[in-house]
Amino acid sequence: MSTIECDVAVVGAGSAGLPAWRAVQKAGLRPLLVEGGPHGTMCARVGCMPSKLLIAAADAAEHVRTATQFGIHAGSPQVDGRAVMQRVRSERDRFVGFVVADVQAMPAEARLDSTVEFLEDGVLQAASGAVVRASRIVLATGTRPFVPEIYHPLKDLAVVNDDVFDWEDLPSSVLVVGSGVIGVELGLALARLGVRVRVLNRSGSFAQLDDPIVRDAAVAALGPALSLVSHAQVQTVAREGHQAVVSWRDADGRSTTERFDRVLVTAGRHPTLADMHLERTNMPLDEHGMPRFDPSTLQVAGQPVFLAGDVTGRHAIQHEASDDGRLAGFNAAVWPNVQALPRRAPMAVVFSDPQIMRVGQPFRTLDPDAIVVGEVDWTRQGRSRVMLRNQGVLRVYMQRAGGLFLGAEMVGPDAEHVAHLLAWALQMKLTVPDMLKLPFYHPTIEEGIRTALRDADRQRI
Repeated sequence: MSTIECDVAVVGAGSAGLPAWRAVQKAGLRPLLVEGGPHGTMCARVGCMPSKLLIAAADAAEHVRTATQFGIHAGSPQVDGRAVMQRVRSERDRFVGFVVADVQAMPAEARLDSTVEFLEDGVLQAASGAVVRASRIVLATGTRPFVPEIYHPLKDLAVVNDDVFDWEDLPSSVLVVGSGVIGVELGLALARLGVRVRVLNRSGSFAQLDDPIVRDAAVAALGPALSLVSHAQVQTVAREGHQAVVSWRDADGRSTTERFDRVLVTAGRHPTLADMHLERTNMPLDEHGMPRFDPSTLQVAGQPVFLAGDVTGRHAIQHEASDDGRLAGFNAAVWPNVQALPRRAPMAVVFSDPQIMRVGQPFRTLDPDAIVVGEVDWTRQGRSRVMLRNQGVLRVYMQRAGGLFLGAEMVGPDAEHVAHLLAWALQMKLTVPDMLKLPFYHPTIEEGIRTALRDADRQRI
């Protein structure tokens, strides 16, 4: 049985693990990158990139479909599901290849392709037979999709987003369980590619929006295309041949039964730690078996162990995971002199159409007596009307005393770009009056930001 000695073992070679490995190497220590699954990061293989490829195809179909509103008659789009999925898989594999090439360029002695589990503090047993001894460890193992037991009888008809991008053709019908970010993005893309889609959500939440006015606007804009049923209680799930038969009760007590070719379960993801036997260590664990850690340093309480990325359960956003990795790797290298380094302004985008974005702390955490809200209605905004993309609302939040910009939520055109501008303003700690001194070109979507900021500024003390 071979023994591998290293300064820092980084378990997981994803969007958090790779930056952690590089941070340790940059500090002059010996890192070991441990990965028991396929290389290529979750973002490139089954997340950010393949989902945007599917969404891009759906956008192309929707542009053809809506061209008649401009007086352009191109006919109904003819969607070739096999060609759509072939491009998704081909480009996905290209993105994955870039990441795999970076990993393969690492020194062979700094990598271990194997699953591992703890034997004791600082000692990992690899399935390959090797024993890894590390003075410090970074756990960047990511998450795996969760499929509730009620859907288990469907077997391969119940899929998660990881499975979608290996489809060779588009199914004719899909039930989407959950209206979070994944459910909204994939559900809308499939619907616009001609798949009959139904989205069930057991609550009134939608795309992780917190502001009720923005959430209602998003549901109004996207709910019909998704055939959304909020507050749905699934009653029975059965498999009949090659179809899933699902019954549910809506908020009014009405029962409905429908058949689907696939059921896409987006019920959340769980940290991938259960198989690592953390109980063999002295790490303090919570009631769910998760290590207790300091979010500001990512250090597990009292241990030379650090969490990074999705496994923390704090966020599932690629740039946040990468920042986690850099912080965890840095602190592992300087342990025990760990530091709480500055974090970027919170920002999230949903690539629906119209798009959705959030910047800053959640709306529900803001003191309603200490803030004012500025708003722009995109249905009336000039540039959005020119493009026939005039749907939704932007709401910006400003500190009543002093005018400090605090954040925003939006559903509407080009929200991915609006989010960046507002996140930069937030991170730079600009006031709304400061933001209004900046240039706004005419006619642009950005003028809508100015409208919302002016609305807030009028209410300033």
